[in-house]
Order: sequence, then C-alpha cells, then structure tokens
Amino acid sequence: MPEPVFGRLLTAMVTPMTPTGEVDLERAARLADRLVDEQRNDAVLVNGTTGESPTTTDEEKAALVRAVVAAVGDRAQVVTGVGTNDTRHTVELARQAADAGADGLLVVAPYYSKPPQAGLVEHFSTVADATDLPVMLYDIPGRTGTPIEPQTLIELAGHPRIVAVKDAKGKVVESATVMAACDLDYYSGDDAITPALMAVGGVGVIGTSTHFTGRRMREFIDLLVAGHHDEALVVYREILPVLTGVFAAQGVVMVKAGLAHQGFPVGSVRLPLVPATEAQAAEFGALLDRVNL
Repeated sequence: MPEPVFGRLLTAMVTPMTPTGEVDLERAARLADRLVDEQRNDAVLVNGTTGESPTTTDEEKAALVRAVVAAVGDRAQVVTGVGTNDTRHTVELARQAADAGADGLLVVAPYYSKPPQAGLVEHFSTVADATDLPVMLYDIPGRTGTPIEPQTLIELAGHPRIVAVKDAKGKVVESATVMAACDLDYYSGDDAITPALMAVGGVGVIGTSTHFTGRRMREFIDLLVAGHHDEALVVYREILPVLTGVFAAQGVVMVKAGLAHQGFPVGSVRLPLVPATEAQAAEFGALLDRVNL
C-alpha cells in the first residue's frame, strides 16, 4: 500500500497570539518545530478551525503559512485551511496559499448556506482547479450543516487533485463505503475515533490532542500499521483520556490552556471564543500530568 499523500500524523495547529491579540508568527514557528521535532508529526495543518481561521484575516493566514513553511518545510509538509462559504473567496485563499509555499489545501464544505450536493461538487472542483496543490476535503456536518454524501465523495475522487478526506462525520460505515469505492486517503478528524476509522481503511489522524499526544499517537499508528493490534490498543487506551479531554471546551481553548500548563504559552483566543476557566485549565493540566505522554 503506498504511503498517504500527507503522511499519517498531522496536527491542526493552534495560532499563537501576542498579549495584544495579534498573530505571533515567531511563536507559531516554534510551535511548528515542537510538533514536528518532539511530537513526530508528518505534517502541520495551519489555518484550520483549531487555528481560529474564522477570526484571522487573509493576510494573517498567508503570513502564518510562510512562517511555518520557513520553520519546518524542510522536514514536514504544511497544509493550510482555505475553505469558506464563498467559492470565489476560497479560490483566492487557495491561490494565496500556493504562493505562500503550502504543500496542500484543506477545504471544508461551505457552511451556513447549505448548498445541494451538486453545489458541493462544483465548489470543490472549482477550488481544486485553481492551483496545482493536492486537496483534502473536510467533512464536518456538525459545523457546516451539510454532509458530503458518500456518492459525492466518490464522484469528487475522480478529480486528479482531490486526494484525501478529513472525516469528522462520525459515520464509520459511510466512510468505509467510500473507501471501498475509491482511493481517497481518509484521516480521522476526531482523535478518539482514529482506531475505528483505520480499521476500515483510514490512513491516520489530523489531531487536536496531538499537540500533546503526538509521540504516543505515532507509536499507536506505527503499531497498528505493522499489524500489532494488541500493543496498539494498549497505547490507545493509555492516551484516550487526553483524546477526549481536549474537547472539554472548544479544542483550541483547551490546547492553549494545556500548552500554557506545560510551560509553552501561546496566548489567548479571539472572541467570540473565551479562554478556559481556571477549573477547566487546572483539570486538563492535571490530566496531562497524569497520562503517560
């Protein structure tokens, strides 16, 4: 089986902020180093939901790509979120990302407007036609309001640059059906469901908890791919409390609290998000200290 286009372990990186609320590019570069060198990621995903993409500007997104590519582009891929609910704007962001040096694009289903499946096909195809970069579709109906239906995914798999799916739909049988019908690389978009998705053909994970669990998740994936299922299950069960605990509040909120607890502060979040409460931060910090990471 060929290696997945984007590797097997990716982290949806938070966007560090300065005390005045600006994007901290120097800290972003250091965080990317940490994810690649310490947490063993094959690729870093910037400008995703965990990167607070709804509240960063186009200019900030481009600067973040350039900073992370400069930091880790010699040893890891840099994938960037470009999805919006406006096809023209998404195309602009895709071209901007290509110019900034990104290795791939993550394109979420257009949100709020709830387009029909035919609209999704046109949207994703138009974006994929806009650059030479490989495209990963992001299927997360809980946020967008619109699922990418299995037949739509199978149709889109025929596009030469649409190569992968970040699957946060939570319907493993549907995902298995798509994987059986085409060669899209499927990544778990929900950390804790990674074993189930990989059991039916998934290739890895795009994690949030992997800011902390990356080394152990790499161990889990390597064991599973090598066929050592019992050993992989032991690792998974050890880190499971963190895989779920990172979502005690919004993922970005808990990641930023957890990084501060570990002595690597990355600033606060932008409204309408708010920081973790003292109780949330303390509970998550204690969890990180307790689990073997």
